[in-house]
Amino acid sequence: MTSLVQRLSKTFEHDNDFFAIPAYLSDAPAMLIGFKSLIDVPSTKIGLQQHCESASLARMSLDRLKASLGDVKPDLADEGEAIGAILKGKLLICFEEDSACVIADPVLKKLDRQVDQPTTENVLHGSFNAFIEDSHANIGILRKQVQSEKLRVHTYVIGSEETTSLSLLYYDGKADPAFIAKIKHQIESNRNRCVRNLQGLARYMGFNAWRTLSNFTQTELPEETARYLREGRAVLLLDQFPIAFVLPGLILDAFFLESDRNMTVPLMVFMRSVRFVGVMATLILPALYVALVSVNPEVLRIELAVSIAQSREGIPYPVFLEIVLMLIILELIIEASARLPQRIGPTITMVGGIILGQAVVQAKLVSNILIIILAAVTIANSTIVGLPQTIALRSAKYMIVVLAALFGVMGILEGLALVCAYLASLTTYGVPYVSLYKTRNANDHG
Repeated sequence: MTSLVQRLSKTFEHDNDFFAIPAYLSDAPAMLIGFKSLIDVPSTKIGLQQHCESASLARMSLDRLKASLGDVKPDLADEGEAIGAILKGKLLICFEEDSACVIADPVLKKLDRQVDQPTTENVLHGSFNAFIEDSHANIGILRKQVQSEKLRVHTYVIGSEETTSLSLLYYDGKADPAFIAKIKHQIESNRNRCVRNLQGLARYMGFNAWRTLSNFTQTELPEETARYLREGRAVLLLDQFPIAFVLPGLILDAFFLESDRNMTVPLMVFMRSVRFVGVMATLILPALYVALVSVNPEVLRIELAVSIAQSREGIPYPVFLEIVLMLIILELIIEASARLPQRIGPTITMVGGIILGQAVVQAKLVSNILIIILAAVTIANSTIVGLPQTIALRSAKYMIVVLAALFGVMGILEGLALVCAYLASLTTYGVPYVSLYKTRNANDHG
């Protein structure tokens, strides 16, 4: 075992974070190997000493002591396995008298944040817990939500140069076995590929990373993830990502929340209807303004047409350029609100938006009606569930605005038809994006 210690010491000889310190465990000389940044070395040594003292009092043999410390490797000749273990925060205990090596769980330094409230998804009535960066903690949170022996967890170590853990969770008896088999096959056939972000995960799972709407439904809420599991869907948890990736992603995920069921049925239906109205308002209102003002003004009543014409008096450029310019400025404000510090971001964007809106109207650069429409669109866009769906909806309205500028009201209908056709063309392992995903046991659907 001395050769393994020497090889590891040579590999990390320029790494001050690496340690290989001698110790005596029940009078047996050993070497403790790991990383100072991951392991609380003093607390770990104290814990080992206390464990060895208890083993001595119980007259435990050295072999039994090794087995009680962790995973015993009788002949760990593979340097790669040893490096992988210590990179994950394990403690390597190498005994000098034989070739045995123990991969133990040390006292880790607290590098992950505690379970906290969600930051990108607000909850009105429901659990306020959110996922964190530790995938093992996330699995534990889900087990509290789904307290059933049928919850299945499969964890894979993926990547070659940089490894990470990818966990697949599903509800046995409700998930489609053929669908789960496809996911397992895809994961196992690409285990050497490294995943660092959502685009990488999409390519890893065989999806097109250029797709506007992801194949995954993303959520940081364990309560919502538990609902997806009960519906028979699969959940992927990637280590160091505080997000659950749900397969397959469906269009109804943008309108339905599990916390909606904590209200009465009429209120639940009302809230979901408001979200649908918000989506249609986001897609139609800017394009409708362009179509009715520049292409089909005869559709308007004469009083409304005169009012719009008076509001646009003195504006030096056409309606299409006017609305595109303001939509871009609005996108900049939204992006700035997400990037600025939380203490000053809302104040700056609110004040900036009010001052900017008043200034452009007084300068006769845009009309008053357009400011009202943009404010309504911004509010309506925020009614949809999920940040990726919100951004996709924001981008879709530009295509409809262009078609409305070219073909008027018919262009709006053409744009909506194209959006519907695009949504209908999306699939995830054969499951259509616009379908109603049913569990194997329809009576358990909830």
